[in-house]
Amino acid sequence: MASLPPIIQRLRRALSRALHLSRRTVLYGLLLLLLLVFATLIVTTSRWLRASRVDLTTDQLYTLTPGTLQIIDTLQRPLKITLYFSDHAARDLPQLRSYEQRVSEMLQEMVARSHGRIQLQIIDPVPYSDDEASAEGSGLTAASGGTNGERMFFGLAGNAVSGTVDSDVMEDRPVDRTLAIPFFDPAREAFLEYDVAKLLYELNQTSKPVIGVLSSLPIDGNPVLGEQPWAVMQQLGQLFDVKTLDMDTLKHVDDNLKMLLLIHPRQLSVDAQYAIDQYVLRGGHLAVFVDPDAELDTSTEASASAVMGGQPDQSSDLPRLFAAWGVVFDPHKIVLDRARMLSIELGGNSFNHPAMLGLSSQELNRNDVITASLQRIDVSNAGHFDLTPTARTRLIPLLQSSLDAELVSTQRVIAASNDPTLLLQGYRPDNANYVLAARLRGPFESAFPERARQSGHLAISVPNAEVILVADTDLLTDRLWVEPQNILGQTMMRVFANNGDFVTNLVDNLTGSSALLSIHGRSTSQRPFTRVQALRNVADQKFLQKEHELEQELADTRRRLDELQPAKGSQPSTASAEQRREIEQFRQRQLAINKELRDVQHQLNAEIDALGFRLKFINIVLVPLLVTLFGLLYGWRRSRRSRERR
Repeated sequence: MASLPPIIQRLRRALSRALHLSRRTVLYGLLLLLLLVFATLIVTTSRWLRASRVDLTTDQLYTLTPGTLQIIDTLQRPLKITLYFSDHAARDLPQLRSYEQRVSEMLQEMVARSHGRIQLQIIDPVPYSDDEASAEGSGLTAASGGTNGERMFFGLAGNAVSGTVDSDVMEDRPVDRTLAIPFFDPAREAFLEYDVAKLLYELNQTSKPVIGVLSSLPIDGNPVLGEQPWAVMQQLGQLFDVKTLDMDTLKHVDDNLKMLLLIHPRQLSVDAQYAIDQYVLRGGHLAVFVDPDAELDTSTEASASAVMGGQPDQSSDLPRLFAAWGVVFDPHKIVLDRARMLSIELGGNSFNHPAMLGLSSQELNRNDVITASLQRIDVSNAGHFDLTPTARTRLIPLLQSSLDAELVSTQRVIAASNDPTLLLQGYRPDNANYVLAARLRGPFESAFPERARQSGHLAISVPNAEVILVADTDLLTDRLWVEPQNILGQTMMRVFANNGDFVTNLVDNLTGSSALLSIHGRSTSQRPFTRVQALRNVADQKFLQKEHELEQELADTRRRLDELQPAKGSQPSTASAEQRREIEQFRQRQLAINKELRDVQHQLNAEIDALGFRLKFINIVLVPLLVTLFGLLYGWRRSRRSRERR
């Protein structure tokens, strides 16, 4: 083929260069357009989608529950909340700093959802500053253990200010109410959202919640005899507006009561039982304390049974209501537990009483907000709850016995009141965790179907109805959780159990709105290294036996060494040369065994350290290197193709 004329070749090359320049111009234009679009999107989203967020965590840790959103949406007054965190004091506490970030982000999410109802401020209260004084004045508790021994604050103070949420400015307004979370304990992370939502809910209230108390025990003391109210009632009176109801005249429970506290119900009239029944079905919150043997029951009915020649009947029950709710409670059975016996003084002697129990954290429900932070609850002569086979309700334990528990009759416990050791004779544990206190969740049916024709009668409860049951009233008495002490001429109460906190938490939880009650424990933000834990388990199994063998050999060596040592008081020179040589050999062997044990401990962590090195190498070196090589290879191939096309 004849070659093209030179002019055509020049035109072809010029056209090629023009097309190449045109593609480059188009590419640069597109890049400029993308930058303009990206900048526009950034500005638009930051202005109009400020409250829009996406939670990509596995357990939706930052997604607020509907109950929290309802509380925030129904705020009637503006709130100012201040998060105090000692940043410098927590410099060497990475876990606490991580939890602070979790708390801060949840608070910011609540602020974003509040549409101006909540104002958040984060303060680092440095030592000896006005901020530190403000934190203490707001009710926060300082913890020790910070950097260089500094005091460390990590809590939330909330203020309800005057005015309405429609007002424009919150600054310089008088504060109506101040509440605080004294310290954010990482152990309560599962209840973080509940604790903060509860603070917001209480700040929004203009007065103390009103609770009703219905009791046949002398919980209010006797002013005529100079008897003070029980400590638990004094404590409740500081936090709530307590209304005492009359058992004999009760025919209706007012819906204005946030909750009803029913303590040791004896000889309740049918009208009173029906009033309680309908209160629960309307969604009222009820806590019932019953007892097989209430030791402070001084009622005429209890005394009359003793006068008739029998033992005093100090039991209480709600048989009709319990039957309708599917609850089984035997007022003639008491739970013994020799694994949780309390020591008592009786007649100048000390006894371990198997019917008086000190329940530890193992017997408390760590997943319930009422008992999650408690350490010890003392009970005495407690009964237990169960459900009937046909029950539609759910029983969620709050307090349980250990597996080393046994059920006995109330008469046997009363007969052994002078010698509790008699209860341990022939003791046979039932290998069961008896439920001493629990949440009972509906639906509940009315125990009075015959009154269906009465005006306003309800046959079934609202869906979220809930009752708390406690099978002991003695835990309310002072002797099981506080004792008076005289300090500088003043009587102070020393608390040795969490019974008062249990009752306060119970009432505090039930007096909240249904939205607050719907907020349950969440997952924590801590994620264990499962691969590391698996390696640790394998290493333990691999080296534990060898470690045990070496420790056994070391113990034998020490025993043999003691046998060869000269007797006490004798001179070392009295030992023969052979004994001294053998002693020296055993000492050398002891040093060698100690070294082998240290080597075993090092081997336990060797694989974990190797895994850490591999992860660091992959993340820091290998992945960036692969990305770089891929980019270079891709660029080289593109430039090569471009040269080939030319």
